[in-house]
Amino acid sequence: MASADRDDDRPRPRWQDRLWAIGGIALVVGVGIRLLMNGASAWPSAVVGAVPAAAWIVWWVRRRRVRDAGAVGARPQDVPGMERQILKGGPAPRDPARRRALAALVDSRQERLRRNRWWAFPTLALIFFGTSALWFVSGSVGAGSLTLGLAIVFMGWLTWYNLRFDRRLSQMRSRLQD
Repeated sequence: MASADRDDDRPRPRWQDRLWAIGGIALVVGVGIRLLMNGASAWPSAVVGAVPAAAWIVWWVRRRRVRDAGAVGARPQDVPGMERQILKGGPAPRDPARRRALAALVDSRQERLRRNRWWAFPTLALIFFGTSALWFVSGSVGAGSLTLGLAIVFMGWLTWYNLRFDRRLSQMRSRLQD
């Protein structure tokens, strides 16, 4: 049920957007990975090791939301809904203040995406394909083949996602200008 003071333009918050949910998911994933690597008997050290990582992730997400909200003139809890509205290709808001905030978020995301593209992709390609080359040079064909396959898949996915996100940002920009 929507509250009486909520206008229809604002996307509904989801449980995945809440900081406690992000922290809980990070904690479960961290503990799970540590248990897979160290065995089930290492559960106390897995929990103790995953708690700081989950806390850091929550801190980082919160800081990013607060900075984004301050830059675009929105509330921090509205930022995930605005991002989802961009990614899902939703209609532009009717409220002029929300349109301005969404336009500022689109501009900010697009500028950041394009600013870092020129160095991030070559650096990641160097790291992933360089690691594969080092495995091959060291004589481990199996590890080299595995890392080469993972590098190709990851760089392909990253390129596709980057272009898709840039296209969605451009589409939202054009909807906001109409």
